[in-house]
Amino acid sequence: MKRIAVLLAEGFEEGEALLTVDVLRRAGFECDAVGVTGAQVTGSHGIAVLADRTLEGAMDDYDMVVLPGGLPGATNLRDDARVIELVRRFDGAGKFVAAICAAPMVLQRAGVSKGRRLTSYPGYEALFADADYRQELVVRDGNLITSRGPATALAFAYALVDALGGDAAPLRKGMLYDMLLQASEAN
Repeated sequence: MKRIAVLLAEGFEEGEALLTVDVLRRAGFECDAVGVTGAQVTGSHGIAVLADRTLEGAMDDYDMVVLPGGLPGATNLRDDARVIELVRRFDGAGKFVAAICAAPMVLQRAGVSKGRRLTSYPGYEALFADADYRQELVVRDGNLITSRGPATALAFAYALVDALGGDAAPLRKGMLYDMLLQASEAN
């Protein structure tokens, strides 16, 4: 079974993190919310979450690491040497590294964004002058998956399911995402 670690740093974007954990678990994957600085982590909107585990200990048995955005959560991830090393190690091993919203700044700090296709929250484009920046909702470049922000969290999570070899189609239907897309197209 594929294992995913969603890293939670103080000030993380709750919707991006928790929707991702929820969708990955619905898809049948083992997905852990991993507290970077402790077991209880408070998001950018004051919601306290009890992580499944902390960043202490081995992480190499995971197949994917996910970096939620939010401020100062993404900055806290970027400034944690353990997170940077984990991202470098996963990318170097060809394991999936996924980041949404402001969290692609971690990819830049880790040195894994150069020459890669990616996206982020609007306004961070200049940070990725050496990358192939896209204005798309979700961008995949091999093992690197990025997305724009809170409104794209479901699209991001479904892309992660598909990348891991799951089938997001039943989830999109069951969670009424397809209905949302149809309504959007009709307007």
